[in-house]
Amino acid sequence: MEQIHWVRHRCRRLASSRSVRGFYSAPSSQHSERSPELHSTQQLSGKRRTVVARHGPRQHEYHSVSKGCQGNSIRTTKYSLLTFIPMNLFQQFHRLANLYFLFLVMLNWVPVVEAFQKEITMIPLVVVLIIIAIKDALEDYRRYRFDRRINNNIATVYSGKYQRYVDQHWKDVCVGDFVRLSFNEIIPADMLLLYSSDPHGVCYIETANLDGETNLKQRQVVRDLPQQGSEFTPENFHSHIECESPNNDLIRFRGYMEHPNKKRVGLHNNNLLLRSCTIRNTETVIGIVVYAGHETKAMMNNSGPRYKRSKLERRLNVDVLWSVVLLVIMCLTGAVGHALWLWNLKDALFQIPDTVSPALAGFYMFWTMIIVLQVLIPISLYVSIEVVKLCQIFFIQNDKDFYDENLDSRIECRALNITEDLGQIQYVFSDKTGTLTENKMVFCRCTIAGVEYPHEENARRLEVYEQEEVEAVDRSHTLKSHTSAKSLSCKSLSCNRSSVSLHTLTGDAEDEEAPSPNVLPHNAFSSPMEKDVVPDPLLLQKLNCLYSPLFLLRDASLELTYIVDFFMALAICNTVVVSSPNQPRYVVKVPEVSPTKLKSLDDIKMLFQRFGLPRFSTLSPAQATESSHSFTRSLFARGKAPSFNLSPTPVDKGTVAGGEPGAQAITSIKPGLNVARGEHGDQGYEEEDDEEDERRQDVNGVEDNVVILNSGALTGLDNSNKAPGSPGEPSEDELIYEAESPDEAALVHAARVYGCTLRGRSVDHLLVELPGMGSLPVRLLHILPFDSTRKRMSVVVRHPLTNQVVVYTKGADSVIMDLAKSAEGADQSDYMQGHIREQTQKHLDSYAREGLRTLCIAKKVLEENEYESWLKHHVFAETSIENREELLLESALKLETNITLLGATGIVDRLQEEVPETIEALQKAGVKVWVLTGDKQETAINIACACKLLRSTDQLLTANCGSKEMCKALIFELRKEVERRELECGEANEGTSGFTLVVDGRTLEFALEDDLKDGFLELSRRCRAVICCRSTPLQKSQVVRLVQDQLRVMTLAIGDGANDVSMIQVADVGIGISGQEGMQAVMSSDFAISRFKHLRKLLLVHGHWCYTRLANMILYFFYKNVMYVNLLFWYQFFCGFSGSVMSNSWVLIFFNLLFTSTPPLIYGILDKDVSAETLMMLPELYISGQNSKAYLPSTFWLTMLDAFYQSLVCFFIPYFAYAGSDADLLSFGSPVNASALFIILIHQVIESHTLTWLHALVLVGSALFYFSFTLVFSVVCVTCSPPTNPLGVDTLQMSQPLFYGVCALTTVLALLPRLLFHALHNSISPSDTLRATLMEQVNPKEYCRRMQNWNQDQSKAKSLVVPVEDSALTVPD
Repeated sequence: MEQIHWVRHRCRRLASSRSVRGFYSAPSSQHSERSPELHSTQQLSGKRRTVVARHGPRQHEYHSVSKGCQGNSIRTTKYSLLTFIPMNLFQQFHRLANLYFLFLVMLNWVPVVEAFQKEITMIPLVVVLIIIAIKDALEDYRRYRFDRRINNNIATVYSGKYQRYVDQHWKDVCVGDFVRLSFNEIIPADMLLLYSSDPHGVCYIETANLDGETNLKQRQVVRDLPQQGSEFTPENFHSHIECESPNNDLIRFRGYMEHPNKKRVGLHNNNLLLRSCTIRNTETVIGIVVYAGHETKAMMNNSGPRYKRSKLERRLNVDVLWSVVLLVIMCLTGAVGHALWLWNLKDALFQIPDTVSPALAGFYMFWTMIIVLQVLIPISLYVSIEVVKLCQIFFIQNDKDFYDENLDSRIECRALNITEDLGQIQYVFSDKTGTLTENKMVFCRCTIAGVEYPHEENARRLEVYEQEEVEAVDRSHTLKSHTSAKSLSCKSLSCNRSSVSLHTLTGDAEDEEAPSPNVLPHNAFSSPMEKDVVPDPLLLQKLNCLYSPLFLLRDASLELTYIVDFFMALAICNTVVVSSPNQPRYVVKVPEVSPTKLKSLDDIKMLFQRFGLPRFSTLSPAQATESSHSFTRSLFARGKAPSFNLSPTPVDKGTVAGGEPGAQAITSIKPGLNVARGEHGDQGYEEEDDEEDERRQDVNGVEDNVVILNSGALTGLDNSNKAPGSPGEPSEDELIYEAESPDEAALVHAARVYGCTLRGRSVDHLLVELPGMGSLPVRLLHILPFDSTRKRMSVVVRHPLTNQVVVYTKGADSVIMDLAKSAEGADQSDYMQGHIREQTQKHLDSYAREGLRTLCIAKKVLEENEYESWLKHHVFAETSIENREELLLESALKLETNITLLGATGIVDRLQEEVPETIEALQKAGVKVWVLTGDKQETAINIACACKLLRSTDQLLTANCGSKEMCKALIFELRKEVERRELECGEANEGTSGFTLVVDGRTLEFALEDDLKDGFLELSRRCRAVICCRSTPLQKSQVVRLVQDQLRVMTLAIGDGANDVSMIQVADVGIGISGQEGMQAVMSSDFAISRFKHLRKLLLVHGHWCYTRLANMILYFFYKNVMYVNLLFWYQFFCGFSGSVMSNSWVLIFFNLLFTSTPPLIYGILDKDVSAETLMMLPELYISGQNSKAYLPSTFWLTMLDAFYQSLVCFFIPYFAYAGSDADLLSFGSPVNASALFIILIHQVIESHTLTWLHALVLVGSALFYFSFTLVFSVVCVTCSPPTNPLGVDTLQMSQPLFYGVCALTTVLALLPRLLFHALHNSISPSDTLRATLMEQVNPKEYCRRMQNWNQDQSKAKSLVVPVEDSALTVPD
């Protein structure tokens, strides 16, 4: 199977020089010279960068080589003092609305079509441009201050002039500079690591500023440097660097360094120190800058926010186009009417130009009408929408229900313009691990060599932890008093979606105090629940025999060999960094130990060499033993285990008999000494002399080989794990494991409980403590990291006892089982492996049914010639620049074949709190929930049942296919089955039963092909839920894209890890969970939450509010604009379509810009149709947003008709009231404007669901502002609006009773139809929202009764039943 995959990859690479590249990086500490033929075949094609030292032997080449490289100064501002006005105007006029109004301003300057004073028509555009310009200037000034602070940071850079390191600003650092950094300093540019004060050439960095992960990452010095092992001297650096051009890939770096002897050394990502990371645990490092400033990977990832258009915005754009069509129709009507009026005009009593033909006059009048009726296009609507969304985000981010006390974090908005989409979601695609579950992996069970160890005592411990956490949650429901200012500040409204925040590039946020470097931050995956594993008694008993003074090595079973290798694999097959709590973030060093095998432990060596023998011992049968309940957690507290110095001691028969009764041995192990090398490099053991060999031979002829341990070593696992010191204080030997994933941490903690302890890590060595043997050095040859293609990880080591090259592998069971040895041979070892595979598979299935995450553990022993052959190709792959990922993948596939299966682990990952309630509420709200996970099918089904995604009444449809034809047939059969069941059940059982589809990864791959995706989508659409197992990140995004494009629905994707980034970016709304796996998902998301349960309120409450508020505000904007513009349009029928208006131009311009602009904002920000409690209790209310009931095309046109009706009433009632009087043009316009103001303001009162003192203040204030302005304008303005003169007009009108009578009658008649419509509609067919609102106004007893009636009505309507019981309701006696 694996060979086929290798051939496929090889052929694909040969067929195309630009094959698809994925992430793969393999650090190596094994070096060898590249063969001439390999050296000659490497060709570096494409763009690349050459770097030489700025100050050094090759500085004469520097200027020619580094030409075109950017400096380290960064500039994120858009403008300067000189360019602000032109550039800002240029960017603002990219908006179509601004261009439209600029066109109108310019048009009004044409004399033949002029409608108003030239300066008046400029006011709306100028006001909008100034407001946006002020906002942009403030934002840019903040960026300028931050850039200045970053650029002026100090770094220590080598100066060729002074021949020493001097302090320079970051902005003065250049490519080719040598930079020296110390502990806790931030890296100013991307540099290659050339020197580290660590004796192993290691540097530890913290990448929290890049990806949010606080665990340490290990970087290593470029290998084979001429000055390696000594103090770095820049003057002696003769090498040059060839690397790829600057790019934004944070996890890949390709290149090589060529030394003066023409030897090339491959460069990897683990040699690169990225800008904005922090140096940890290393006193001094020196590097050479390869990328600076905006060419660094951190800055290239800072691409700014990614714009998304909401569904409501797309609907708005369509209605704006309809408004344009309406404007054109009205202007054409005015143009044609004016032409006909001139054509029919004879013997006019007033002077008109007779040199213009009616047709040309009609053409001029078209453009004049465009200027007069310009308000029909709402220029201020877009600005108002931005303000409303900003306020909505403020309310969301300051909702205390989204606050997570454990993480001290709240919800974060990273996209400003799609808040209303939260109220229209129809499909939710969720990851499982870390999203639905805690992602706190706890070692639960394991199977080794076909024998299962249930760890029952450990299961009871987990139950106790769960109960304690539930009680703790019940006791705490308040916000922390020391919530960070950042989460409450206005900065939280910044919705920068860049994957690298600029505010993290200096290590601390602006206006915040930087944390002390000595404070140890919270270490992920290290809670007591994860660390305090209680071992299985049977497994512990088997391992304890290694401590026994009478342990017979020759009788050691193969099962014990499997057990030791199994736990050794758990301890070393990872990238865990080991730290000590007594010195914060200080890495435990590995002592330098000679890799020579321990020849004095021949018998122990034989124990580990048994895998290399052609024949295997008989496997010990598993014994069914009940777990003892006498083991307590205190018995297995971790402490300092004894270390031993192996020293052969000649013992004759009599001495042994006299010293230790019943003990017969050749060698004794003395405590108190170390295996590690001494001060002078002496080995911790001594060669036996000839006399000792003779004595040994004499004894071996008679006695059995027995290892005698002194009293310090006889304690076994129980004593070795006890922690010295007083309770509550960290022991001297306490270790902290900093892992990149919770799986790694759980396995290392489990191995430590059984005495296999990872005690230290360096570049090429691990320090591992094994049961009964103390701390042993393990030479680390290669790490083949996990990737989504291989689905496994491997380490290549040289065994400390056998000196053999061993490959330890862990990975998904579906992959490891295929790679394991087959049982086809007649050899006993093949039979054993077949038996182990069969038993392990049964245990894996059992674990999956219990909802456990499973990993398989395997090993492979390599012969020296086999390893050398593989190493030759692997080194070539590592030093390649082109196609490096493909070559490394091929190399890994060659190595990880025909492996020996050791066993498997079962790790529990608990559900987060309130996940079942959240999913149930979403389903009641009409949202379909799909789970896309990489776990086993049985595990996914178990979790689906636990979180109520899969109900007991659901019918499970499983699709597991091995070929495309089978998949096609199965999809067809399942569709027929669903249709048949639906016909049989009819409508009676709808809502109480359904189908849930479960698809594995291979079947999903077939189903997503073009000829099958329609059938798969039709089947999925008919199911209540879909679970996709073993799915890759690419498949996740493909599924989201398929549903989104084909069904035309609103989708939401939620996840917590890097493997969820693709589907989060594809979905309409992407939500990242800031959980245990860093910030990759958060940085790619639109919203970031800390728990899955927050999704319930985010959608059902805030999503509903945001959508209804914004939809109603947009409709109100269209209404008031159309209503007022039609007043001007109706007047054209009485003025010969001349473009005249019955109001002065100042009032006309300010009416929509000032007098009626604030009430819609309050309407869109504060309106609340239903309370949050009711929305949470009645998820069905969310369906109205899914169906866009608040903003349908029919709703838009009904609003337009109502605006036309109100404009007719508002115009003609004053017209008939003043007909025949001596009222002039402006006297007629005064009651028309006042009536329009009252109608528009009271219309909002009718439509509003919430009226507060703030609403009243704004509404009354708007009316008072209008009357104050008109009165003052009427008193002081004499020639403000030529050719008309408004002096005293409004003062006179407002002093007459007719004015107020006309305004009152007009307002009542205009709003009466809307009032009657609301009254009839709400009485005959009330909406669910209205019914819920009415229920809020009754007492609790009446509320419960009405809720019961609601349930009955909903049941009759074949919908889901809503529970009435609520602990928050108290009914009075």
